[in-house]
Amino acid sequence: MSRSRRTRTSAAVAGAVAAVLAASPALAAPLETAAAAGNTWSADLAGIDSDDVNVRWTGTELRLADAAHRPAARRGIAAEGTLVVAPHSLAAPANRVRADVVAGPARDGAVEVAARGWRSGAWTEWRTVTGAAVFDQPVTLVQIRVVLTADRPSATPSLRTVRLTADSVAAVTAATPGLTYRVYATREGLVGGTTANGHVIVSRDHFVALPSARGLAPKNTGDYTVRVCTTTRSRCEYAPVWDMGPWNTKDDYWNPGSVREMWKDLPQGRPEAQAAYQSGYNGGRDQFGRVVGSPAGIDLADGTFWDGLLLTDNAWVDVAYLWTGTGPRGRIGSGPLNIRSGPGTGNPVVGLAATYANVPIECSVTGQSVSGPYRTTSQWNRLASGHFVSHAYVSSVTGTIAPC
Repeated sequence: MSRSRRTRTSAAVAGAVAAVLAASPALAAPLETAAAAGNTWSADLAGIDSDDVNVRWTGTELRLADAAHRPAARRGIAAEGTLVVAPHSLAAPANRVRADVVAGPARDGAVEVAARGWRSGAWTEWRTVTGAAVFDQPVTLVQIRVVLTADRPSATPSLRTVRLTADSVAAVTAATPGLTYRVYATREGLVGGTTANGHVIVSRDHFVALPSARGLAPKNTGDYTVRVCTTTRSRCEYAPVWDMGPWNTKDDYWNPGSVREMWKDLPQGRPEAQAAYQSGYNGGRDQFGRVVGSPAGIDLADGTFWDGLLLTDNAWVDVAYLWTGTGPRGRIGSGPLNIRSGPGTGNPVVGLAATYANVPIECSVTGQSVSGPYRTTSQWNRLASGHFVSHAYVSSVTGTIAPC
């Protein structure tokens, strides 16, 4: 379940990894430094391609392509469109991005702009560039996304230019790696509908929805991936975040209150819907004023729900927000891939890794030789204790994998 957004100039929705870069050195420096030459640029709003959703360039401005198009799970809006601009390589590492946005006047519509940066072998979360987006480490690659939202069919939100500047300010404290919280999971369903990142939902699909665009992966990427497990950890799935919901759309509850977009007074790790349902927080209502009918903090696509976790009903699960972790990552190029309890196909299946999921790789061991779409190999990667996948199905790796 995903809902409309009401902010007039904030941020949200999609992008794609264009390069794999080494981590930049930590900021040492002065409280603030001027932007390096090459760290000022204009976003290419005309470069619309396959990872963009329902937008068109008129020659002078970006507009919605179809005034009736919206993701299947979104209610309360007439239409939505998303543009993901190609990543921009910085001339010098920076940890702050500022934007000068020129949007056309439009009643009952919104233009939202966000930025993310590439550091330590992974993307940061999306951050609004209203004011400035500040990252926890210097980044060498910056990507911008734009969301146009129409509250009414007659609304005509438009964007003319986005001028960007990247520079450095005093480093902020990094999030705790590998944040994991127990939340209530519901089944999304909606087969045939379209997710917030433009993916058309298929039968027994494998992805999840979280109630914030800050961890929303572009279509056909696993830039933001979760590991969701039953509370007994008998089954787990590694799945990309491709939709927003349930209930809220600005509730990045995994973040501390200092950076959480809304509900900053709630404990880190507690979804607003859970607090509303269990203790009457916000009068028992979500950000749109609706009475919250369940404590859900994550939606699971049918394949994740039924096949990955073997659930038969909504349930509490343990979710790891993997982009908050560190270390090598592998991209699952062909899935859903069986996760084995040991390095061979004779070991029990303990879960699945979805196609495009970016999975942590603790180390590798030698096991059964497997022929897959990318290579024939006896290398098996350990994702966590008791979680092994064949390297034959891993399309790419960021970082260096050490032996176990």
